[in-house]
Amino acid sequence: MTVIKDLPSNNQLEYFIEQARQSTAITTAVVHPVEGNGLAGALEAAKQGLINPILIGPEHKIRQASEEINADLSGIQIIDTEHSHEAAEVACEIVRRGDAQALMKGSLGTSELLSAVLNKEKGIRTERRLSHLFVFDIPNYHKPLIITDAAINVVPDLYTKKDIVQNAIDFAHALGNEHPKVAILAAVEKVKANMQSTLDAAALCKMADRNQITGGILDGPLAFDNAISKQAAIDKHITSPVSGEADILLAPDLEAGNMIAKQLIYLAGAKSAGIAVGARVPIILTSRADGVVARLASCALASYMVHHGRKI
Repeated sequence: MTVIKDLPSNNQLEYFIEQARQSTAITTAVVHPVEGNGLAGALEAAKQGLINPILIGPEHKIRQASEEINADLSGIQIIDTEHSHEAAEVACEIVRRGDAQALMKGSLGTSELLSAVLNKEKGIRTERRLSHLFVFDIPNYHKPLIITDAAINVVPDLYTKKDIVQNAIDFAHALGNEHPKVAILAAVEKVKANMQSTLDAAALCKMADRNQITGGILDGPLAFDNAISKQAAIDKHITSPVSGEADILLAPDLEAGNMIAKQLIYLAGAKSAGIAVGARVPIILTSRADGVVARLASCALASYMVHHGRKI
């Protein structure tokens, strides 16, 4: 499966979904799907052939939610737990046994799910830092755009950013992009001693030169305009292989990343999907505000990771 860059505007996520349908459905532990919206997303992904769900949570609540949305749970495995915390722990145990290839967030808080994932004894963490990826389909940008991290790492230090970048590069490889271009964002394009984001950007680029980060083409610091627009880079006399061709935007912190992501959705008409990476399996993190396409695309991205991702 490879990324197609010349699809009509706003069809990239649908392309990922269609490609994932052609692969084997991934067995997915769905954690605490006790509300109609989250349960419906998992069941629709199963109907589309993207996932083979294992529903984990209080069974009576899951069945009640299914009745509310008139869903048939025949043939779907349900593991009964007392509460959401236990559901998250059981899901991680299933992954450790090798019986699930992905996790999917149901009706529990992201922090509660990630707490179980990161547990040193019972979790599914790796030596890599966990991070979140948004994949955007933007009407006036010519290819999919990955933004990281907008959901997990609040104020990442240099070594956390190193892991965030490597996670994103590995993910881009799974999508079929062999040499993703990474723009390391800051407010300015020059290294400033009093702006930590610019110092981190310079260090990350040198780390890539020394093969501490591999598989991508890095440049930074870059402001958002000259990361996205080649003309903006030319106007500022910036010569960069990344400007105007960025595949990945590394935000300086969670607040900046989250604001960029929300602005693209609500002001630029972008469609998005998101997963967390860096654990033993991809984690499908959907929001209650997500529509059908976003939920299906998030499952499709996890499928790409399972079938084509590089093992950490």
